[in-house]
Amino acid sequence: MKKTLIAIALATLSGALHAQTPPPVIREFGKIDKADLELKSCDFEPDANAEVLFDKANVYYDQAFNICMDRQKRIKIFNDNGKNEANITLEYTSIDNVEYITGLQAETINLVDGKPEIIKIDKKQIFTKQIDKQRSAIVFSMPNVKPGSIIEFKYRWTTQVFYNMPDWSFQGKIPVKYSELKTEIPELFSFKMQPRSLLLKATTSNAMGNGSVGSGTQQESFNTNIQTTIISDIKSLQNEPMMISEVDNLQGVYFHLTAIRPINGFVKTYSDSWSKVGGNLADDEDFGRQLKRKLAGEEAMTSKAKAMKTDEEKISYLYNYVKTNIKWNGDDSWYTNDGTTKAWDKKTGNSAEVNLILYHLLKASGVNVFPMVASTRSHGKVNPAFAFLSQFNRAVVYARIDTSKSYVLDATDKYNLYNEIPSTLLNSHVLYIDKEHETYNTLFLEKRTPSINFITIDAEITPEGKMTGQAEIASQSYDKVNATERYKDDGEKKYIEYLSDGDNNLKISDLKMENIDVDSLALNQKMKLAMDLVGSDGTYIYLNPNLLTAMHKNPFTAETRNTDIDFGYMHYLLLNSNYKMPAGYKLDSQPKTLTLNMPDNSMSFKRTVITADGQVIVRYSFTQKKALFFKENYPEFQAFYKKMNELMNEQIVLKKS
Repeated sequence: MKKTLIAIALATLSGALHAQTPPPVIREFGKIDKADLELKSCDFEPDANAEVLFDKANVYYDQAFNICMDRQKRIKIFNDNGKNEANITLEYTSIDNVEYITGLQAETINLVDGKPEIIKIDKKQIFTKQIDKQRSAIVFSMPNVKPGSIIEFKYRWTTQVFYNMPDWSFQGKIPVKYSELKTEIPELFSFKMQPRSLLLKATTSNAMGNGSVGSGTQQESFNTNIQTTIISDIKSLQNEPMMISEVDNLQGVYFHLTAIRPINGFVKTYSDSWSKVGGNLADDEDFGRQLKRKLAGEEAMTSKAKAMKTDEEKISYLYNYVKTNIKWNGDDSWYTNDGTTKAWDKKTGNSAEVNLILYHLLKASGVNVFPMVASTRSHGKVNPAFAFLSQFNRAVVYARIDTSKSYVLDATDKYNLYNEIPSTLLNSHVLYIDKEHETYNTLFLEKRTPSINFITIDAEITPEGKMTGQAEIASQSYDKVNATERYKDDGEKKYIEYLSDGDNNLKISDLKMENIDVDSLALNQKMKLAMDLVGSDGTYIYLNPNLLTAMHKNPFTAETRNTDIDFGYMHYLLLNSNYKMPAGYKLDSQPKTLTLNMPDNSMSFKRTVITADGQVIVRYSFTQKKALFFKENYPEFQAFYKKMNELMNEQIVLKKS
């Protein structure tokens, strides 16, 4: 099975026209306008470090029905921070020479004494790097780049597979002045289009052309559909708090071949089904055929697992063994590179090798498991309407205990819990493989119950304006995963700084982490607190009760939003605090007890403040009932967060009687 993992890209979207600056003149390679060399900033994104002046591609079929893409890209560097754009990587599928790149030219143009100076790249500085056994990349850095430089390169990308057309992104991490995709597609092929994001500024033109194959009396002619899609003045995609993956937000298109109409022949449907994709995976040398391969010394572990009473115990034991003893090398693939046997011997492998080893051990121990392919959040969401393998980038394991209980297992992350769906896979579709019953279905992964943090504070306030006491945080689900990762990766000192949330007046000591390595139990964090209450003057004492919540600061301060907000999962926070007031003091300013709700009740915040028996009792509860909030609803979302942040940080004021 050939693993041509690139989708077909033809631009067929047309959008609303809008007033915009005239498109730039696209000069031939090496022909530079002096005005571009003198350009100081991007006119529609002035703070940009660099700008794509144009990115243009022509995609077409040659006489042998290979697909070719001729691409030229020109970039303006504005300052030192933009010089990183001069490091170029062109990735392609190199196995079986499925794809290859030829005709690469690259150069830097600087303005010297009022005239363009062209520095061509030395071919010795162009390298081919093998990523894994299927993928390679051409890597190079442009010469003599400095603020004011223009860099450009062009090349031809070719694939021998007639349906393997490249996808296309109009948008990037720097602004794009002009992006053009021209496609010349024989009417022999029909494609289904899949857009990435919305091309709100796209304009499309259509035309017809002629093509032919063969020669002499054997020559056959056909019509060609020509489409050109253009977008101008595209702002860069900026990282925003809780943004869904970059891939899901970049404006772009790619296509999926659905049918072939041979000359003088019958139409052949070519659209893959998930059953076909799953069946091919089950028989693939680098996936399905790896599942039964013996691992050296596996009997010691499987024998121990078989002796356990429940599948839960077996899963917990083998899952934690693999994630502890088989190191993930950081490479994400649905297919193996060295194979499970070698990865087992080396104790390291890519994501497929790590998780297919886990599958094999669980299966050999009698657990009902199935291999599964998934897409990580950074790779982008899977669209179940399009059955092609390129949407996936990781192999994982699906364990079905009974009709009501199942687990998705990914041993690449040493902090994942066996009884929680890995957060990197949430809110997307996966494909599981059941070859025995020839069942290959997609599932949608979501967390249906909230992640929970319970915080309890019991403290005493002194007349000198100091607070001392103890606190406990009980973290479940992803809150436990996140806390464990921070604590083990950053160390206790930095973790305490995280808990104090930037408040240098809050001192945390005697931290104890209980149940940190027990997947089935909540993580209990116990600690002592000491705090100087700033502003206290002997008459008034001021206390901000928003402690240990990690919600002291509001990340959603921007007035506008360009991307959806994806928390990944629902959340529930409960803070219970008891503060013993010093003798001779009473509550002077008491925050009101109130409830704040989003218009659709998707989020709510409740604050309760009461006094009893010489104590101030503060209770915060925050409920987030859904994981995804659309950018169209950002105004009410932002207003809620702003108000909630004000309420959480409202001070309690004590006054001396």
